[in-house]
Amino acid sequence: MPAPEPPPLRDPDALKLRGPLLLPGSDGYEESRTLWNAMIDRRPAAVARCLGAADAIAAVRFARERDLLLCMKGGGHNIAGVAVADGALMLDMSLMRGVLVDPRARVARAQAGCLLGDVDRETQVFGLAAVLGFVSATGIAGLTLGGGFGYLTRRFGWTTDNVVGMDLVTAEGRLVRASEDENADLFWGLRGGGGNFGVVTAIDYALHDVGPEVVGGLVAWPAHDAPKVLDLYRTMAEAAPPELTLVALMRMAPPAPWLPKEIHGKPIVALLACHTGDPAAGEKAVAPIKAFGKPVGDILARRPYAQLQTLLDATQPKGRRYYWKSEYLPRVEPALCAKFTEHATRIASPHSAVILFQIGGALNRFPAEHSPVGNRDARYVLNVAGAWDDAGDDARNIEWARAAWSDMRPFGTGGTYLNFLTEDEGHGRTEAALGRNLHRLAAVKAKWDPDNVFRTNKNIRPA
Repeated sequence: MPAPEPPPLRDPDALKLRGPLLLPGSDGYEESRTLWNAMIDRRPAAVARCLGAADAIAAVRFARERDLLLCMKGGGHNIAGVAVADGALMLDMSLMRGVLVDPRARVARAQAGCLLGDVDRETQVFGLAAVLGFVSATGIAGLTLGGGFGYLTRRFGWTTDNVVGMDLVTAEGRLVRASEDENADLFWGLRGGGGNFGVVTAIDYALHDVGPEVVGGLVAWPAHDAPKVLDLYRTMAEAAPPELTLVALMRMAPPAPWLPKEIHGKPIVALLACHTGDPAAGEKAVAPIKAFGKPVGDILARRPYAQLQTLLDATQPKGRRYYWKSEYLPRVEPALCAKFTEHATRIASPHSAVILFQIGGALNRFPAEHSPVGNRDARYVLNVAGAWDDAGDDARNIEWARAAWSDMRPFGTGGTYLNFLTEDEGHGRTEAALGRNLHRLAAVKAKWDPDNVFRTNKNIRPA
């Protein structure tokens, strides 16, 4: 059934913006409300396309005065689709994509509508990088507010561990600065507590010497080699230096040019590697992967870091239907690998995958209460990533993802990644993501948003 039309927004002219205001039926409304995950189909009453903090302030004040529901969209890449809500005033930040790099201070200031690729492009000019994710079309705001991990996490921690400040519009419509020195309680809450505390308009990231050349890419083998390949992964990951991040995955071979046509559509197992230290040391570190067995494809080589950051983009196009389940793991056990392989053979769509991300390293050195993202005992992320094209296939693919996750969940830490939680997961899973930090977050929420204005998210109720 088509989504119902949102209620008309009264006196829209009173919302004075520098950016455009989009109403249902106007040019750009459908494009703005449509998210990466095609399973999300909601219709806001209006879309305020912000061009700066002043527009965000005006929109928040307008919504408060008229008791309108608010939602915020950055990159629109979140699996649960929290960026858009029926009947809401949606703040679309996607036009705010400026990045300013200070190479001496080693800090990048990025506006809230930036995608990962925007930041990488500007920082790599100076051979610097922020700790971001794996897909260049991901929005920085959602990634960061939910924790964030990627190729650099093992060296430098969660994305949010590398944030030095944020600008935020509060529920009262004030622009405030959050850092260790200003509004420190709010700064703590923002580093993993999601979009619960206001509208973030800019984020300042500490930068690190990375690139411009790294060693990275994939090697793939036929799925029947999975037991041996996963054993190689487990052994190498346990001994890997912080500069090396390894990812294991199983899926149907996509029609990629680096894979022979005869393997397309057939099950494969692959290792994705990224070494961000000295390239010569990187080639030595990944040599056991390149020499292993008889691969069907190998694109593990020296390449620009910014290019590596786009390598997985084609696996997650906008407009596909996505349903994920995830769990943090303390280790990769042989029994888990057996379950991993078993459920990979039952994949219901040529686009789905079962993935093991390695994250252990720097994040484990901080105490659990260092930031709300917590889960400092995690060393891997299990991601059961369902992806398909037709709505008629929803039930079959969702059932596969849930079954695989349920079977592998006992190997987990009990925690989970906030940004991978789907729309149908309740407050208990939010608690699993935030752990014992939830009570402190509720106190921060009570101070900065006591009326729960910002609630179209993985919501933290005010204490």
